[in-house]
Amino acid sequence: MKNLSPPLFVGRKDELNALEMLGTKKSASLVVIRGRRRIGKSRLVQEFAKGKNFLHFSGIPPTSHVTAQSQRDVFASQLGLPGLQAHDWADLFTLLARQTREGPLVILFDEISWMGSLDPTFLGKLKNVWDMELSNNPALILILCGSVSTWIETNIIKSTAFFGRISLALGLEELPLRDCNTLLNEIGFKGSAYEKFKILSVTGGVPWYIEQIRPQLNADENIKTLCFRKDGALAHEFDLIFHDLFTKRSETYKKIIEVLANGPLEFKDIGQSLAYANSGTLSDYLEDLIQAGFITRDFTWLIKTGKASRLSHFRLSDNYLRFFLKCMSRHKDKIARDGFRDVSLSTLPGWDAVMGLQFENLVLKNRREILKKLAIRAEDIVADNPFFQRKTRLSPGCQIDYLIQTRFNMLFACEVKFSRKELSSDVMQEVSEKLSRLSLPKGFACRPVLIHACGVNERVFESQYFELIDLGELVEKSASL
Repeated sequence: MKNLSPPLFVGRKDELNALEMLGTKKSASLVVIRGRRRIGKSRLVQEFAKGKNFLHFSGIPPTSHVTAQSQRDVFASQLGLPGLQAHDWADLFTLLARQTREGPLVILFDEISWMGSLDPTFLGKLKNVWDMELSNNPALILILCGSVSTWIETNIIKSTAFFGRISLALGLEELPLRDCNTLLNEIGFKGSAYEKFKILSVTGGVPWYIEQIRPQLNADENIKTLCFRKDGALAHEFDLIFHDLFTKRSETYKKIIEVLANGPLEFKDIGQSLAYANSGTLSDYLEDLIQAGFITRDFTWLIKTGKASRLSHFRLSDNYLRFFLKCMSRHKDKIARDGFRDVSLSTLPGWDAVMGLQFENLVLKNRREILKKLAIRAEDIVADNPFFQRKTRLSPGCQIDYLIQTRFNMLFACEVKFSRKELSSDVMQEVSEKLSRLSLPKGFACRPVLIHACGVNERVFESQYFELIDLGELVEKSASL
């Protein structure tokens, strides 16, 4: 029988170190890990559990036919007791406790919201068995893991039942750019920096998405294979995300995401677009999407004081979701009949503009890399975010892709551009006009920064107008190490 190679694992050093530190404790540990679908939660635990005694239990995806009893039956089978008809979670947890009384052991409850959401007594009984039995083994680590971050936040992290019991809570985010590049290299993808950024602009830093890349294909062919083929790995991912995470309310969340796909919006504008009268309900929905890792709330601030403003934009920050809504959803019928086999993606209307905004999203998720390139220390930052200034009678409106303010009254206004060709001098005029609308208090200075992936022409370079950050160099250098 052919041995299957283990799935790739890249990065997550901080998370692994935090988990390993639990082994220095002299008491049992209860851990919570949450993060979006495909982000690598289970894979992280598997990597941590290498060489350790490991028990893995997983809930099954919710469908109309799945019941609380279905979840208990699956748990019993995974416990090594197939056919056991346990009608009470307390019985199953007691059986588990009997098998785990002594010795080092890692137990994973994967997709715990699926496992327990259909039985209101599930978490109470889990808490009881933890207090009375599982925690008596000082070398035991119980990890509760799931994609439905809002359920975990409400029912476990903020629950009084688990107060004081959680040793570690991890929110798993997308891989940073360096680790994404390492993963592409491990897969064997040999494309240029521009090709890699096109792929990452669609997949973001979601490991499973990147792992679907075929190294023998270029970026456009990979994107077409994953997203524009009826059997593509990401062709139906959008619907799966919302079905798995939000079940009955998935259509409501989809509508919010669809509105934000057209650009960042203030709260009131989202409410008007959706005709929501109940602002409290909309706030809850938006917070759920933030917890799920799909949208981000960017607060602007008053430059003169550095204090946060009440003004904020909600932004669709998940690259895959945005790409689906801007490029894939409008071609669903054509994808279903495999109509893109002989079509170049670059011929799609607005393709370059979409990819530019996808790249901008990617840059904002990797702002630590930008700060490092600019040699700005974290302790010197007053504020950093996409910045917007409302138009008033006294001042024009202004939007900056990414603005950094330091305690030395210095502003770094970052313009993000993605192009397969070198950027021309037109970008200097564009940014100059934008910054002329920025209300700059007395005693402040502003330095324009151009973040790009494929170079600038000689005139831009020689002008020294910009502080230049070529993210393409980061990818190329790390690929050659």
